[in-house]
Amino acid sequence: MIISRTPLRISFVGGGSDLPSFYEHEPGAVVSTAIDKYIYITVNKKFDEKIRASYSITEFADEPKQLKHELIREALLLLGIKGGIEITSISDIPSRGTGLGSSSTYTVGLLNALYAFQGKHASAEKLAAEACEIEIDRCGKPIGKQDQYAAAFGNLNYIQFNPDGSVFVDPIICKPETKRKLEGNLLMLYTGITREAEGILENQCRNIISKVEKRRCLGRMVSLAQQLRDALRKNDLSAFGELLHQNWLEKKTLAGGISNPKIDGWYETARKKGAIGGKILGAGGGGFLLLYAPKSKHKEIVEALPELRPVKIGLEPQGSKIIYVGG
Repeated sequence: MIISRTPLRISFVGGGSDLPSFYEHEPGAVVSTAIDKYIYITVNKKFDEKIRASYSITEFADEPKQLKHELIREALLLLGIKGGIEITSISDIPSRGTGLGSSSTYTVGLLNALYAFQGKHASAEKLAAEACEIEIDRCGKPIGKQDQYAAAFGNLNYIQFNPDGSVFVDPIICKPETKRKLEGNLLMLYTGITREAEGILENQCRNIISKVEKRRCLGRMVSLAQQLRDALRKNDLSAFGELLHQNWLEKKTLAGGISNPKIDGWYETARKKGAIGGKILGAGGGGFLLLYAPKSKHKEIVEALPELRPVKIGLEPQGSKIIYVGG
């Protein structure tokens, strides 16, 4: 049996510039971090040559092409695994439609476990690139590349997306106390609203292609990512919340559905109670509301938003890893 553990992620600024409709024209960039919430994938040899894949349902198949779960199907095909395998998964928190990059985290963790099942090691770069191939090229999902690289590499990073398709992952080097303070000031609240990101992202892609102002907006978000990277390198958190706020204002203009009156109301209430900045994680429309506020203000913010559920998070320095190999 093989077990992989792969972190989910939160993206601070620059999201959307990892879409090819933007970075094929000019480099995109995000600042994001892996968090201490994970998806676990177990892979075990099956007693016969068939395939058992268990997720929200359980599938049985004679060969990968028969599987309905497209990520499992394409991963098995990519690695040339024809059968004799059981695959299961669990997640620390709700994983679909919550804005934490769960689909890409799943794909990266699945690939890592399948390589280990074959007795092979796969680098973070290989896992991220092949997860992009599966999700974007093989499955045709209208998503970007940031989630795959965040899950594979872990840590707090500045990730750049280049017009030639290459991706640079640069860890943001800062003092341990800076990371501890950042971690302490982050407040993540579950809205209870799950949504499919693909419709919002498809709309966003169309807008980027057809509207010059949308591309300029993403260009400003890339600039915010550069500013945030530089501030963190200087161990300066004084502008963190404001940069997060400016990014959220820009992001809301990219496509319909990113926010709504309910989300805007929650955000404004949080700002009145001491939050400096924040955003809905992922494509928007629901999932988790991330806020940056002095830790002393967290209790007051949570009490002012009783319909939202706080979820304690920490920064995760490691990416996808194999945590168990057994006979």
